[in-house]
Amino acid sequence: MKITSTCLFLIVCQFLSAQFLEKQKVLKSYKGYFNFYYNENKDEIYLEVDKLDTEFLYVHSLATGLGSNDIGLDRGQIGDGVVVKFQKAGNKLLLIQPNQRYRAITENKLEKKSVEQAFAKSVLFGFPIKEKKDGVYIIDVTPFLLQDTHGVINRLKNLKEGTYSVDKTKSALSLERTKAFPKNVEFEALITYKGSPKRGNIWSVAPDSKLLTVIQHHSFVELPDDNYKKREFGPRSGALSISYLDYATPVQEPIVKRYITRHRLEKKNPELAVSEAKEPIIYYLDPGAPEPVRSALLDGARWWNQAYEAIGFKNAFQVKMLPEDADPMDLRYNVIQWVHRSTRGWSYGASVVDPRTGEILKGHVSLGSLRIRQDFLIAQALSNKPFAKGDENYQPMLEMALARIRQLSAHEVGHTIGFAHNFTASTENRASVMDYPHPTIRLKDGKIDFSDAYDTRIGSWDKVTVAYSYSEFRNGVNENQELDKILDNAYASGLRFISDSDARPQGGAHGLAHLWDNGKSASEELKNVLTIRENAIRNFSKDNIRTGEPYSVLEDVFVPLYFFHRYQTEAAVKLIGGLNYNYATKGDGQTIVEVISEKEQKEALNQVLQTLSPEVLTIPEDKLKLFPPRAFGYGRTRESFKSKTGVAFDALSAASTASDMSLTLLLHPERVSRLIQQNSLDPEQLGATEVLDELIKVVFKTKSKNNYHNEIQETVKSNTLKHLMNLANNKSAYSQVQALAYGYLNQITVMLTSEKVKGVNKIYNDYYIKQIQDFMKKPEDFKPIPSPKIPDGSPIGSFRCEF
Repeated sequence: MKITSTCLFLIVCQFLSAQFLEKQKVLKSYKGYFNFYYNENKDEIYLEVDKLDTEFLYVHSLATGLGSNDIGLDRGQIGDGVVVKFQKAGNKLLLIQPNQRYRAITENKLEKKSVEQAFAKSVLFGFPIKEKKDGVYIIDVTPFLLQDTHGVINRLKNLKEGTYSVDKTKSALSLERTKAFPKNVEFEALITYKGSPKRGNIWSVAPDSKLLTVIQHHSFVELPDDNYKKREFGPRSGALSISYLDYATPVQEPIVKRYITRHRLEKKNPELAVSEAKEPIIYYLDPGAPEPVRSALLDGARWWNQAYEAIGFKNAFQVKMLPEDADPMDLRYNVIQWVHRSTRGWSYGASVVDPRTGEILKGHVSLGSLRIRQDFLIAQALSNKPFAKGDENYQPMLEMALARIRQLSAHEVGHTIGFAHNFTASTENRASVMDYPHPTIRLKDGKIDFSDAYDTRIGSWDKVTVAYSYSEFRNGVNENQELDKILDNAYASGLRFISDSDARPQGGAHGLAHLWDNGKSASEELKNVLTIRENAIRNFSKDNIRTGEPYSVLEDVFVPLYFFHRYQTEAAVKLIGGLNYNYATKGDGQTIVEVISEKEQKEALNQVLQTLSPEVLTIPEDKLKLFPPRAFGYGRTRESFKSKTGVAFDALSAASTASDMSLTLLLHPERVSRLIQQNSLDPEQLGATEVLDELIKVVFKTKSKNNYHNEIQETVKSNTLKHLMNLANNKSAYSQVQALAYGYLNQITVMLTSEKVKGVNKIYNDYYIKQIQDFMKKPEDFKPIPSPKIPDGSPIGSFRCEF
């Protein structure tokens, strides 16, 4: 047999390739879902691929973070979970992500193929084949593990924090939590980014802002079996969902398929009314959480078992401490992680979901460790002389803060088991932990009481969402009909569900869905909150801080008290030009949409206008004597009052900030446009002219009782003019809105011109008149001077959660 030179070359190459692993001197072997080997001398990992064209789940995450809430690269941050597979292409293995957004669920293979070919897939990486033996391929996955998979570089760039790149000379594989298990393999890599920071957020957290080092985690996980049953999504349910387009759908049916996300949960004995689960849902708490926070987190998360018991599952939802040797990023563990940042910020609950079905494979809660301190600060501000008799009288304040942590734990876990926010819950006896709760404070015998600040149990709406998502139904029962019954009964009992976009204050219109509010009536609760605020400010003293603390700390404690009404103001203002509506479906009998009554809108307007009065905005003079220039080492932060008076405390800027907040909400162009439309359809309804008339009366026609109040009033006048000019200049509003704004600016000019005032008030009036006249001449040149920025508030010891 004659062997050509070409054939000889191929035989030699194949022989050499087959010896790749044997040539590595020292290899540490890992056996699992994928076998792999670590070469310490070269710091390389070689993966054994024996599953070509077999789909599995790939997840990337950050095991360690940057520590900046503003940047948002946190310890334990979960990335996307995507379906991938290895395919051979010449001398490479390609890691391919199929397109899950577009599908054809059918037995027709050619129909499936037509959809696959119509939409792009993604090749995530190409691996040169190092060795092939008996159908098993060896590849070096090190370059894949050491790339910026989590998108740190783009995150920093998009936030204008700086330009960075991976420094390979300062990056390495991390072996401590690189492990192999029968159904998953876990890899970690220490990645160093080099670059130049452009803003202070990186400087504030990195020891060397030119070099940022984090640990990136990668998981290759076996996909679940086919026994999970998808459940259709309903917009009334409060469940989170996945969606995709199924091109095999008959033309008469919707092509978009929507399914809820949920953990797999099945009864051991489905015939019993109450049964244990085949596999309970178990969450594990980060042992790094200290006491008494640890116990509070455990308690709050365990509330969810009440909801599962209500649908017949015994002990199906459990919360335990994470074993010391367990990796919180391991896909086998649902984790509640205690996350530290340099400043307080959001907590959030994320899930790794099988994108094919919606099955939740891992829940991961990230709780910001500074959040509890914000609620403690609020309680400290509200308390009447808490440290008058000593510095150890902190227990009532701590109890309020811990009560919030219990609720926060339940809230974030709720996201990871499949549930969205429900921002109407506060109007129905705290019906859901998935609302953002403002502390419920009451006056008892003239004293502020916050013993009932936060709830202590799962809510009635939460039981509805668990029933919708997790109930098992007998064979032969129409599941969709049973699910509709659950929701129909809930709505008949007065429960409602309205989520994020409909609850936001800027331009928001729903009359019941608000963030950080309380009470059935938003305007009534605003009245209550202003009363509590007044009481607490009156009693505020040096005894709101500990002995030995500088008075600059007392000023910081006063901040959340002065702005205590901010969120209830947001809630009340949404009634003005507001709507009552549901995520109604045909045949469910719900209210589709209706305008909030004239009476409710006028009550809300009256209360919102109170927030512009000097009586509310003025900080009492005796309190001003408590706020000296900042102490050495205690400079202002973004959570401090802002000042235009240098080192001195600036009482007028505080009033400017608070009034600007109310005016921004009240004169939002979408709100004013709605008022015009509503009044055109019903002349008895509150209209834009009535709102503006009342605003002008309160701001420009109310007489001040002293010079201090007068200067506060002038500050509010200036802000009002600014917002009217903004309305007149706003191209996205109705032209009628612009016309009204111009008209009222002219009215104010006439009014100020005719006022018989002297001295400084005459000077102020002349200035306002000139401002209006200049605006009328060239409105396009108008650039409003912003009020001092309101100190950080949200999350007020809580939150969205992102999601």
